[in-house]
Amino acid sequence: MNGEKFRNTFISIKGILGLIEAKDIAIPEIQRPFVWKNSQVRDLIDSLYKGYPTGYIILWKNPNVKLKDGTISSGKKVIIDGQQRITALMTAVAAQKVFNNEFKECRVKIAFNPFAALDYANGNSEAEIFAVQTPAHLKSKYWIPDISEIFSTSFSSWTFIPKYIEQNPNMTGEDLQGVLNTLKGIEAIQMGVIELSENLDIDVVTDIFIRINSKGSALSQGDFVMSKMAADEAHKGNTLRKIIDYFSHLSVVPTYYNYIKEHDTEFAGSGYLEKLAWLSTDTETVYDPTCDDVIRVAFMHKLKRAKLAELVQLLTGRDFETRDFKEEIVDDTFKQMYEGVLNVISQHNFTQFMLAIKSAGFISSKMVTSNMALDFAYTIHLLLQKSDVPVAERKRIVQKWYVLSALTGRYSTSPESAFARDLRQISERGVPTMLKAMEDAILSENFWTVALPQNLNSTSTTNPTYLVYLAAQVYFNDISLLSSNITVRELISLGGDVHHIFPKKYLVKNNYSKNFYNQEANYAYLDRPVNESIGMRAPKDYFSLALKQCETKQAKCGFIIDDVALKKNLVANCIPENVCDLDSDLYPEFLEQRRLLMAQKIRSYYESL
Repeated sequence: MNGEKFRNTFISIKGILGLIEAKDIAIPEIQRPFVWKNSQVRDLIDSLYKGYPTGYIILWKNPNVKLKDGTISSGKKVIIDGQQRITALMTAVAAQKVFNNEFKECRVKIAFNPFAALDYANGNSEAEIFAVQTPAHLKSKYWIPDISEIFSTSFSSWTFIPKYIEQNPNMTGEDLQGVLNTLKGIEAIQMGVIELSENLDIDVVTDIFIRINSKGSALSQGDFVMSKMAADEAHKGNTLRKIIDYFSHLSVVPTYYNYIKEHDTEFAGSGYLEKLAWLSTDTETVYDPTCDDVIRVAFMHKLKRAKLAELVQLLTGRDFETRDFKEEIVDDTFKQMYEGVLNVISQHNFTQFMLAIKSAGFISSKMVTSNMALDFAYTIHLLLQKSDVPVAERKRIVQKWYVLSALTGRYSTSPESAFARDLRQISERGVPTMLKAMEDAILSENFWTVALPQNLNSTSTTNPTYLVYLAAQVYFNDISLLSSNITVRELISLGGDVHHIFPKKYLVKNNYSKNFYNQEANYAYLDRPVNESIGMRAPKDYFSLALKQCETKQAKCGFIIDDVALKKNLVANCIPENVCDLDSDLYPEFLEQRRLLMAQKIRSYYESL
């Protein structure tokens, strides 16, 4: 394939399943969970039976690697596209169990109706030949409840056909033999295979995949990394992949721990499951790292690189200077990645990092719109563990780095390029100096007084700048608006709602459109009884009532009955001083004033970290 990007070939379905069984094609059992619906498996079998096209399988051959003794080790083929189809065949035809999208082991059993197959052969295109197995199929004398029985090497038509005909006298032996032969003929069907050249870079492979099958479930570069790892048995790559996979899944479903312990005894006996045991009682939800996140953080803090395409090349032994593939590079990369992944999944490292993030006010997953900034903040945390930066200073640096990244969208576009740039700067200058340089370059007076208020001119409750404002309220332990004791922290933690300071119905009544009444500067966390006491009143009316009740000591709007406490509450929630004059005509002015106050609060918060 020298000079070619790919070549086309055809392999029978039986041949593909045989290559997988012989491990010539790497298909990690939970590289990516089987996400097809059972009905899609049925449809695939039906299409094959009827001779319909079912698409190509795309394979990518791992490059041959030069070993230390000078010999060449031939690389395996890795499935780039078509894993779901192949897995469907493995479970339906070869009777193998698969992991579903909940990571539970199961089988998809497809039932076959010989009578419907005869109807189809006689011209009835609507005949239901296949169905996803149900209890009804197990009881029916017409249906063969599991087609894998027909494909089994122990299947004998000599014993099967007489038994079936005995229960179904209307079926002849000749007709039944004919439809069974057609069914078994699925194994001989030739599937189109596109084999990509081992000389292609990962970026080219990704581009080819997208162009060929833009409607499929696209693999991320992390999926390519996982495939590469799992295909390398010599370096226990599949074990490393499982550590990553299990950590990510346990982060979301802690109860999965016992399932792993009982069903993957080989991994349970490796000692690595013990390192994940702490996740069995984990309640953390702010940051649940995906496989991509684990890979990325491990790669960045250990190998000081950011582009996962480069990790794929390193896992195959690529020497970026000579462009050769060398065994010692594979050895070192796996060694570094094992160490890096174990650092990422360490209970001490992870909990200390989350302590820094949550103590900075980010206490809910709703306050995190992307894991990219968290990934790099965690990288910073791990890099600082090996530095001479005082322990007391590390937490502050991690917090500031994350908040600054969120405020500026530092990793929101082309994150890998931004990661790589920052890693180069850190390698040259160190983390503290790099952070100081970022602050000097970004945090000008104009940033705080002009850019930040402008960033708050939005309708979205997921705007990173607004989320940092909420983190500031949590950090300062602010009491929610017009409440005497319910904090913003409590409302966010309990899933409370954001409400409008200028009530929505009041603004609609005064001819304000949705884009105007749904403004971040008009949002505040309110306890439900407080919101109900406000109703549709204009701010000047209900804030005047709140002020008056500080004299009468009779709470009618909110629950504050002390003027000092009220003033403090209004300041904490960035309410302008002219609050008792605010009506619909002053709404635009109110938004401008509150944006400035919110920006000031964010500045005070950042400088307090």
